[in-house]
Amino acid sequence: MAPSPNTAPSTIPFAEPSYLHLPSPYFKPTHLAFQQRCRAWMEEHFLPHVLEWENLETVPEYVFDLYNKHNMLLPNLKSPLPVKWLHKLGLNDILGVPVEEWDYLHTAIWVDERSRAGISGPSSSLSPGFAYGIPPILSFGSEALQEKFLPDALRGRKRFCIAITEPHAGSDVANIKTTALKSKDGRFYVVNGEKKWITNGIWSDYATMAVRTGGAGPGGISVLVVPLKGHEGVNMRRLQVMGQRAGGTTYIELDDVKVPVENLLGEEGQGMKYIMQNFNHERLLISMGVTRQARVALSTAVGYAMKREAFGKTLMDQPVVRHRIAKAAADLETLQAYVYEFVYQLNNMSKEEADEKLGGPTALLKAKAGMVFGQCAETAVLIFGGNGYTRTGQGELVEKLYRDTMGSRIPGGSEDVMLDLAVRQLVKNYQKGLKKPASKL
Repeated sequence: MAPSPNTAPSTIPFAEPSYLHLPSPYFKPTHLAFQQRCRAWMEEHFLPHVLEWENLETVPEYVFDLYNKHNMLLPNLKSPLPVKWLHKLGLNDILGVPVEEWDYLHTAIWVDERSRAGISGPSSSLSPGFAYGIPPILSFGSEALQEKFLPDALRGRKRFCIAITEPHAGSDVANIKTTALKSKDGRFYVVNGEKKWITNGIWSDYATMAVRTGGAGPGGISVLVVPLKGHEGVNMRRLQVMGQRAGGTTYIELDDVKVPVENLLGEEGQGMKYIMQNFNHERLLISMGVTRQARVALSTAVGYAMKREAFGKTLMDQPVVRHRIAKAAADLETLQAYVYEFVYQLNNMSKEEADEKLGGPTALLKAKAGMVFGQCAETAVLIFGGNGYTRTGQGELVEKLYRDTMGSRIPGGSEDVMLDLAVRQLVKNYQKGLKKPASKL
């Protein structure tokens, strides 16, 4: 059966990842079949409305419910999926893919298809709970903590976010100041402080939150599941940010907020370890989405350049324009290959091995993805010229894409910090390897 026009791969140069046109060593027929179903679902339920929702700066609540009805937020979770929990809750497949067969290639397809909208705000209003708030509970939460939160969280009945950054501690996580001190009767942590730039926070019932339960530095950090919406002592307000306008970026004030001690995730003082491992997943998802955003920007510019005329011929007939496109395209396709190789590695490594060896490369991938997106978005605006400088009309999409670039280069670890972290971790692993006996090298 031939794909419908809306699901058929675009033939505009650089509009699609190469696996949709050419042989690939990574994607099996089952992956390709899922890609078709996923594209059709996004075309029906999501993509046509993204620009409208971004302009409204919010996504209707029914969309979150619709995603959950079709298990279409589960792909945000780490792979392999928590099969035991999902089966227990009757969540058995994602558009026909059994949850036990799901891998990171499916995740890459899902992120890519969702990101064909180009604009990331509506996606970021839906995903942070499943992508960043729930995984620490799955990875480090006690059985009792999981029983308390996962049934509602995984069904989407309660919304979560991740709350780490603060006004004076962004990428410098070790210096967070929000405190969580035990009450005299030992039944509660009393939380005081501020969290800033919390994506999706305004709609969240709970935050998986980094707090300081001990002294200064990383050893004093723990993670709590903190009630938010409607809870006494919690005040939340939305922040106006450059891009991702529909993402619900939130400032959270916590004034003597009582949190049951059983909401502690794992052990006190281990929060930095939990946060760092969670960051790897966050950075990977950002990289996947940003790669498609870069592709949308560049292919939109290519389509425009083939029809826009100046000086008696199309822009594409101008060598300088082709040169600009070619430079951006070379970096884009290099990044795409990097993403798929990375995903293959994750599918074929144990969690322990991946945590040890891929932390630095993940940071590097995330940084590179943001840089390439910035290059492609800038290329698009320059090719569109005055239209790309205008918030409405022909250039509306590329103008919004350009404003979205910093939403990939700062959140999840700012670019310069990621570049430094990548090299430091790779050098650390190298030095560790030198200390091993020769037989184990």
